[in-house]
Amino acid sequence: MGRTVRHVFVAGCVLLWLIPLYLLVVNALTPAAEYAGKPEWTFQGFALLDNLDTAWDVAGIGDSFQSSLLYAVVCGLLAVLVAAMAAFAVVVLPIPRPAFWFWLIYSGTLFPLQMFLAPLFGLYADANLYDTRIGLMLVYTAWAVPFAFFLIRNQLTTMPPELTEAALLDGASFPRIFWRIHVPLMKAGLGAAFIFQFTAVWNDLLLGITLSRSPDVQPVMAALTTLNNAYSSAGPPVILAGALIVSAPTLVLFLVFRGLFLRGVTASAR
Repeated sequence: MGRTVRHVFVAGCVLLWLIPLYLLVVNALTPAAEYAGKPEWTFQGFALLDNLDTAWDVAGIGDSFQSSLLYAVVCGLLAVLVAAMAAFAVVVLPIPRPAFWFWLIYSGTLFPLQMFLAPLFGLYADANLYDTRIGLMLVYTAWAVPFAFFLIRNQLTTMPPELTEAALLDGASFPRIFWRIHVPLMKAGLGAAFIFQFTAVWNDLLLGITLSRSPDVQPVMAALTTLNNAYSSAGPPVILAGALIVSAPTLVLFLVFRGLFLRGVTASAR
């Protein structure tokens, strides 16, 4: 009986996820001129390529797509690198009060992002970083570090300290121990942390609309809201086609690296 209830619950959750996806695809295929003003449940034609082309041009999603790809890849990698070094310092290096440093870094995930928006906006305006790619890259990297640090630190705590002790006895320095021993052993955790941060940066809207306005600087989620504001001229099928464009990178990333992601999450949860 318990197994049946679990299967029914899981099937219901899958159905709740598939229905909106089905509506998204069906209505993105509908020609914009033939859209009746309400969601279509059956295929009314195939105008996906036209809708994608319009979405790419109307809101400048093409430029924003490239910008978001740059932000997600570069900032994700930088955040994971900084987080790995910080986790190594907290777990492996003989620093005083490691618990204090852990909570100091991890506290970045505990406060709502909205409380930083006003100070960030003022700071960026004064420093001429507003509406610049480097400004967004700085804040995205800093924003992504705390959670990546949490994941990587959890995996580091599962590694036996004898590894470090043996390397020190052999004359290895701490940087060499980090790059030659711990980084290879943490590949799965580093990969999982990167996937998390890539997804977080890619899906960001709040920082994007607060700290940028130009189409070639704004992240793709902000461009999608611009397309949504053009509702009357573009039409829902075009907006949904834009949503398909925005959804593709994170879906492809997870499908390609799902094995690495699961291994990394498992290693960090031990």
